[in-house]
Amino acid sequence: MTYGSYLGLEKILDAQHPVSDPEHHDEMLFIIQHQTTELWLKLALHELDAARRLLAEDHMRAALKSVARIKHIQEVMTQQWSVLATLTPSEYLQFRGSLASASGFQSVQYRALEFALGNKNARMLKVFEAEPENHRMLEEELNRPSLYDEFLRHLARQGWQVPEDILTRDVTVAHVHDDRLVDLFETVYRDEHAHWSVYEACEELVDLEDNFQFWRFRHLRTVTRTIGRKTGTGGSSGVDFLRRALDLTFFPELYDVRTRLG
Repeated sequence: MTYGSYLGLEKILDAQHPVSDPEHHDEMLFIIQHQTTELWLKLALHELDAARRLLAEDHMRAALKSVARIKHIQEVMTQQWSVLATLTPSEYLQFRGSLASASGFQSVQYRALEFALGNKNARMLKVFEAEPENHRMLEEELNRPSLYDEFLRHLARQGWQVPEDILTRDVTVAHVHDDRLVDLFETVYRDEHAHWSVYEACEELVDLEDNFQFWRFRHLRTVTRTIGRKTGTGGSSGVDFLRRALDLTFFPELYDVRTRLG
């Protein structure tokens, strides 16, 4: 075994195929940026799978190790935007038309990541109807409890009074704010030393969401500086779509509890 064979470098390094004609120099940057993002998404999903499994087995500290790793992955993904931001509008326009209908909107791993974190939207399955394996993967994620669902179920098993209707809710739809959970987390935050393990887990989840929002914001700013307010490839609304995504939240009660404190 060699370094290259172990890592499958022959396949990986031969997976960049610019389609512009004549080939534009900067298309290689565009391809590698998105391929590396997909690799990091694969690892993030791998860790989210472990974190949820460990929470279901009531191994919260081990689950938080996976969450901590995801946070570092997110930081790398956010920093990557600075590389793509070196692509000027005039440079991108010289090969953008060659992308045809291809769009980041079609990333099944990104959708799976959002589902795993709780932003469920069954309508997104339609995007992948022509790709059976991707459709099946996303459908399985749609029907699986999110990270927040597993966290709340773990708390209930530890004796916290999580309402039964939240524990048995339809996990194929996104969680919505519930004041009863804010009450629960207020108890945690008003005496964090007495409830340190739960308090620590809550703050880890807040870090996770903050990092996701930073990534979304850098995506928005990079797209804005590159194409302005043009329609995105694949027909998405571009900047407006990305701006609306900033209003989405995975763990609303963990933010709302801060309003109660003081």
